[in-house]
Amino acid sequence: MKAYIFPGQGAQFSGMGLDLYENSALAQELFETANNILGFNITDIMFEGTPEALKETKVTQPAIFLHSVILAKTLGDNFKPDMVAGHSLGEFSALVANGSLNFEDGLKLVSQRALAMQKACEIKPSTMAAVLGLDDDIVEKICATTKGIVVAANYNCPGQLVISGEIEAINNACEALKKEGARRALVLPVGGAFHSPMMKPAREELAAAIENTTFSKPNCPIYQNVTARAVVDENEIKANLISQLTAPVKWTQSVQQMIADGATLFTEVGPGKVLQGLVKKINRASETASATFERNS
Repeated sequence: MKAYIFPGQGAQFSGMGLDLYENSALAQELFETANNILGFNITDIMFEGTPEALKETKVTQPAIFLHSVILAKTLGDNFKPDMVAGHSLGEFSALVANGSLNFEDGLKLVSQRALAMQKACEIKPSTMAAVLGLDDDIVEKICATTKGIVVAANYNCPGQLVISGEIEAINNACEALKKEGARRALVLPVGGAFHSPMMKPAREELAAAIENTTFSKPNCPIYQNVTARAVVDENEIKANLISQLTAPVKWTQSVQQMIADGATLFTEVGPGKVLQGLVKKINRASETASATFERNS
């Protein structure tokens, strides 16, 4: 069974999507539609922008979404997923790919999500840290016993977990994790504490936008970050999307469940190969690939 997976923030690079724009009339049309919806030429930043310009949350999230979704659309009849999943932001790309959301609505939600998260980040300084080489339960225990807000945010693969929260609490947790034997506990260069209770203001803002958006019956299940299991019900998809901002990304568990449900090939759609690497670390026997654009489309 074919699983298609969609990356999240961090996969961006200067020049992303240019190949699609130059070689596909459909891609060109969708990129121009995106420029109109967003009210600025995101294509200029994607194709020629500096890494700094691409790193702005209001740019990064729509840019990765556009690269993933437009690439999926240019695959035409070759794109036949049996199941989909996306890492954090990638969940929105996956929902357009499986027909739950149309392109325009998906982009509007991603843009609103990015702006809401940016605003939440500005309320109180916060951050995230990568923890390598410890069991999940040890990391969870240290988060629970550290003063302040600090939680497990991304279960990326066994032995690789990202924690999220207040700056002081993150620094204290990192020290405790190193003492506990973590190979690394490294603060990440991110704008704020994503997938933690500190994103509550963003969740409330996004909830209203999601509730007002039409979702259709998907043409295949999505394995959502919040539950890590197959979902096909539109209302459940909406509820999980709203919870996603403050809940952890259960990527390890999602991939394990997809394999249990018959996934044999994981194709990453979008910039980079980060998710393929994670899939291999979760299950070495799984086959992975990158979606590639055929120029004759």
